[in-house]
Amino acid sequence: MPRVNAAVRCCVSVLLLTALAAAQSAEQRTSLSLERVRKQPQLLLAFVHDLPKGGDLHNHLDGAIYAEDLIDFAADGSLCVDRTSSRLLAPPCDSCEIYTAKPAARCGYGDHVLYNEMIDAWSMRNWRPGDESGHDHFFASFEKFGLASHTHVAEAIAAATNRAGMDHLQYVEFMHTADAGAAAQLAGKVEWTSDYAKMRDALLSAGIKDAAAETSKRLAADDARAREILKCGTAEAAPGCNVDVRYLYQVLRGLQHQIVFAQILLGFELASSDPRFVGLNLVMPEDWYVPLHDFNEHMAMIDYLHSVYPKVHIALHAGELAMGLVPPEDLTFHIRASIERGHAERIGHGVSVMNEKDPIALLREMAERNVLVEICLTSNDIILGVSGDDHPLPVYMKYGVPVALATDDEGVSRSDMTQEYLRAVETYHLSYADLKRMARQSLEHSFLPGQSLWTDTKLVFRMAPACAGDAANPEKPSATCTEFLAANERAREQWKLESELAKFEKKN
Repeated sequence: MPRVNAAVRCCVSVLLLTALAAAQSAEQRTSLSLERVRKQPQLLLAFVHDLPKGGDLHNHLDGAIYAEDLIDFAADGSLCVDRTSSRLLAPPCDSCEIYTAKPAARCGYGDHVLYNEMIDAWSMRNWRPGDESGHDHFFASFEKFGLASHTHVAEAIAAATNRAGMDHLQYVEFMHTADAGAAAQLAGKVEWTSDYAKMRDALLSAGIKDAAAETSKRLAADDARAREILKCGTAEAAPGCNVDVRYLYQVLRGLQHQIVFAQILLGFELASSDPRFVGLNLVMPEDWYVPLHDFNEHMAMIDYLHSVYPKVHIALHAGELAMGLVPPEDLTFHIRASIERGHAERIGHGVSVMNEKDPIALLREMAERNVLVEICLTSNDIILGVSGDDHPLPVYMKYGVPVALATDDEGVSRSDMTQEYLRAVETYHLSYADLKRMARQSLEHSFLPGQSLWTDTKLVFRMAPACAGDAANPEKPSATCTEFLAANERAREQWKLESELAKFEKKN
């Protein structure tokens, strides 16, 4: 008799577990799937790779290209390479037949030493702490390969977009200084004045709107060529064809103030006239002399131009700093000033937030103002040496500041978005709900036009009334929801993510 009772109890337990599994939501089952593979690195990698990741909001086009692609670009452009420094040079080049100081870049195809030297110099591959810091090696790479990336923009867009598609991203905002130096040339034609209204008038008279129109024309051609390279619209279409791409005009804040102002103005003009440009950002190392010395002036420039172009979106690098890199006082105000004076809707990096004056009040302000932080874990590690418990990601999450993972310069870093998610899961023990929230936040804080799919994202994601009844079946939205999505590009992109997440959860 006891044996019968044991068998009955076993059957009841099985039936109960089966019933519980059936009662679980798809999200709960996927959460359990993550927990099962959390301590199995290869299975965790597969889980994170297949995860729909939404958008990459902090991606420098130049830095997104892997060195192997850049070597192809250099060879196609008949460029040479300085064998000592690995810096690209204009032709003519020396022959590949003998060992010379200025071989053609294509010589690397038959010279594995030269090939590997270029890759190591143009990226963080094989870098080891020593005479050169990670910070210096990283930023020095751009001037070495710049001749190749600047002359192969369409190919760069295609390569970076395709990698995003392979990585289960659906949206990217590339930072791109797309004007081929036009703003800098115009800045040289006008007399500098700190009266920003007069400076703007002078640049308008000098032809800044013409420069914007020419930049838009050039980018349209590059985008079209990139889609040709990816074979979009054909049976052989590459994964990148499914990625929606927009651009942030990239201002080089390490240049002279008249050039910086001209570039900021051009960014505002482009974002006001060309839907491909959804905003602007200021780039170059925050710790270099000019960005550090002119920081307050740059914020004043943006503050003025924001008053003229109030609808243009602004994302700013701020807090890409660490103790010892700059004097302590320079760690205390960049993030707050970027939000309050620079009108930043998103902050890139934000690593030094706890060094700011009254950091807890700042965190609460960021949460209240819904300012997203673009978290670049790999970049912060190799450039600043900040990782693990020293990184503020858990602090941002604790205080309800929206965050999204980003790649920054995945080609130079030798990373991708999967690695960013993997690092976040392994380092901070993030749950599936955390990952899902980050993916959703990436699109919620995109600069795409139109209403959001969500009416609330603070504690829970609450869907807009037009589509709320369709949440359980994103593959077949109702007529009301379909009409709402057709009128709002941002909501449409978000609905696409919900559909992909539903498919992912169904598999798990």
